[in-house]
Amino acid sequence: MNKVPTTLWDVAGHLETKEDMAAYLEAALEDGDPNLVVAALGDIARSKGMTNIARETGLGRESLYKALSLEGNPEFATVLKVIQSLGIRLRATPT
Repeated sequence: MNKVPTTLWDVAGHLETKEDMAAYLEAALEDGDPNLVVAALGDIARSKGMTNIARETGLGRESLYKALSLEGNPEFATVLKVIQSLGIRLRATPT
């Protein structure tokens, strides 16, 4: 049996522009799963560099990794700080 070589795919390597990041976060928000939204935010933060995000937000790098994981449960203030440091704006629209 021939084995097919595979590699892990990481979305963070493909989020290159603010538009990419905003579209990815918007898709997660539309899904409505809070864990998915937090994980997507973590992917976006990793694409920019978690060290940079930690420096800009004043939060610890390791605590950001933990908070922005699938198992994370960040405070809303943390979410807002990360979003601001990414140069993304959240908007409310009627459904």
